[in-house]
Amino acid sequence: MSQSQARAEVWSGWVSWVMDGDTVLLMREGQREPVKLRIEGIDAPESCQPGGSEAREAMMVLALRKSVQVTDRGQDSYGRQIGRLSVDGVDLGAEMVRSGQAWAYNFRTGKGPYAALQRQAEKQKKGIFATQEAAMSPALFRKFHGTCHGS
Repeated sequence: MSQSQARAEVWSGWVSWVMDGDTVLLMREGQREPVKLRIEGIDAPESCQPGGSEAREAMMVLALRKSVQVTDRGQDSYGRQIGRLSVDGVDLGAEMVRSGQAWAYNFRTGKGPYAALQRQAEKQKKGIFATQEAAMSPALFRKFHGTCHGS
């Protein structure tokens, strides 16, 4: 078991809003303030880039107004709250990558826990991998276009 797995706190709540394909607002049981959670291990298209609205819609179907379990991983290098999100034991990060709505991602290595699922989605030409030209990763998109405003 890695150090991050040993420290991970698991808690329950429900998703009150989907910001984009990899970020949600949720209400933790017993709390009054929403928690903004960046889903660990995936990187979905920015809301203003091709595939962004589809990724948000996919996450809405998976999570909006549903009870979720969060494996809290603390904060990432940008100070964002990160964690794994599941509904009835189904890992939503894995589902987003499996359906081609997000890339497998790990900040340090570029490969995340869902790399095999991404290769499968690419091979099956699902979601962001459906077109002939390679989909632009969100990090590269931001370099060329900046961040999306109003999302």
